[in-house]
Order: sequence, then structure tokens, then C-alpha cells
Amino acid sequence: MVHPADPHRSADTTGSAQETWVPLYSGDTAHGQDVPGMLAALLTPLATGGVPVFVASTHDADLILVPGSRLDLAVQLLRAAGHRVAEAGAQHRSPTRSN
Repeated sequence: MVHPADPHRSADTTGSAQETWVPLYSGDTAHGQDVPGMLAALLTPLATGGVPVFVASTHDADLILVPGSRLDLAVQLLRAAGHRVAEAGAQHRSPTRSN
């Protein structure tokens, strides 16, 4: 189950327990079901740059969550890999391939 962070939960003092994960949504630009590699194209630059991810996939799109503290780095890595990252609100950005 994926759900929003509860700001009122009792605090576990470890950094990973307190980290807010921010979504990147890859469904804004449709690509055919028979086109392989879209998720890999997004995850490879993040992995290479050392950004941890949590992924949830649906029929329509992939939701990639990155630690909020690494969001700027994630955006830089995706853009450097040729993806366009559109601002869609304070906590939602959409990477798409710009070919």
C-alpha cells in the first residue's frame, strides 16, 4: 500500500523513516504498450546517479517516487538523460522523453 506520509505519526528518529518521497509520474506522454524500455529509461539515470526509487506501475503509467531531499538531483539526472521534466505542482513532476 502506498499512502501519503502522516505528519502526526509517532516519530522514528531514523532519517529514512522521516524522509518524504516525492512522485514523478511518467504517464503524461502516452507511449504504446508494445514500446519497451520506458521505465528503464527513467530509472537508469537515477540509479547511475545514486538516487533511490520506489516504483508503482499501473496500466496507464508508472509512478516513480524519489526521496524529497534528492528531488533536485533526480530532475537534473533525468534532464541530462534527455527527458523533459515538467512542473506540475509543488510535489508532482512529470518526466517525459523528448525525442
